[in-house]
Amino acid sequence: MSVNMEKTWRWFGRNDNITLDMLRQIGVEGIVTALHEVPNGNVWTLEAITELKNYIESFGLRWSVVESLPVSESIKFAGSDRDQLIENYKTSLRNLGEAGIKTVVYNFMPVIDWIRTELNYILPDGTKTLFFDKIRFAYFDIHILERKNAEQDYSETELMQLAELAKVITQSEKEELIQTIIVKTQGFVNDSFKGDVQKPVELFRALLAKYEGIDKQQLRENLKCFLEAVIPTAQEAGVNLCIHPDDPPMAVLGLPRIVTNEEDIAWILNAVDSPNNGLTFCAGSLSSGLHNNVPALARKFANRTHFVHLRSTEVAENGNFMEALHLEGRGHLVELVRIFEQQNPGLPMRVDHGKLMLDDGDKKYNPGYSFLGRMYALAQVSGILETVKTLDI
Repeated sequence: MSVNMEKTWRWFGRNDNITLDMLRQIGVEGIVTALHEVPNGNVWTLEAITELKNYIESFGLRWSVVESLPVSESIKFAGSDRDQLIENYKTSLRNLGEAGIKTVVYNFMPVIDWIRTELNYILPDGTKTLFFDKIRFAYFDIHILERKNAEQDYSETELMQLAELAKVITQSEKEELIQTIIVKTQGFVNDSFKGDVQKPVELFRALLAKYEGIDKQQLRENLKCFLEAVIPTAQEAGVNLCIHPDDPPMAVLGLPRIVTNEEDIAWILNAVDSPNNGLTFCAGSLSSGLHNNVPALARKFANRTHFVHLRSTEVAENGNFMEALHLEGRGHLVELVRIFEQQNPGLPMRVDHGKLMLDDGDKKYNPGYSFLGRMYALAQVSGILETVKTLDI
């Protein structure tokens, strides 16, 4: 058996402080990126795709994975322009296929992509990581967002803890929660929050309102409608679509979440049973739910996985979680590499959500996407790859 997972890296385009020359020097083989300048819902032209692909290849790298070709909110909540947006999506898939880019990541999370309450949680060794505090999130939900009936989503114990937090939380901490949950976390991946957002809470409420009356079953049906339309195009273009799990894998803010566990993933893959309808196996997102056995999920869905995010989390019994070292935590990355290399060898993988360390903090990187922290993680994962290959296990 030969381990040959492709070492890829998420790169945010020419405005990224991390350059392709830097990535070439640290052993990156493939680039994971997108046409970040194109507004969600617009067509990715063949010319724009080819221009970026040629630029990446000029550094001796290849554009391995699109992350992401965003699914517009109106497709998710079935707005009046859904059909046209789906047609645009299909055109973009055709153009990507013609350019030779065959793996496309997307998600179907309503309104908010991923959630953390702290972006610089200090670890004992002085490095920093991303952190989710359920009680602080509840404070945002109930006291800042003031979502109707939000209290019903929390236990009596959690509400008691929330009452204690409400006595001591400062105004600056409240403002930081808004910045972290809405602006900083979403601003570089979600069109709705890009630019200078003057009233983020009001905007957030307006987006949530579009999903009133949409439960899990309806959101599933909206996803199925999307897949039934785009998977035949993906097949014709030779493109593999791979859905990203919800982060975290649980219902939040009254919104349904439909990619949270084994049953959800199986439903999606069976909804349109095609090899081109696949999974982005994000070990970090899946491991942040205590209900998920991550290696078991990998064994079950390896053959329908087209891309792997190798990261891990530590999760407390109360639901708080943080990013773990890539050799630790509930992600069990050594076991995952073994499983994927046995069942579906050669997949592209990328390390994800590296720690903030040394002088990373001065560089204004996107949250979770530091250079030195991810380089450290890439070294750890490279060691895993070589160990698995050498021991042939």
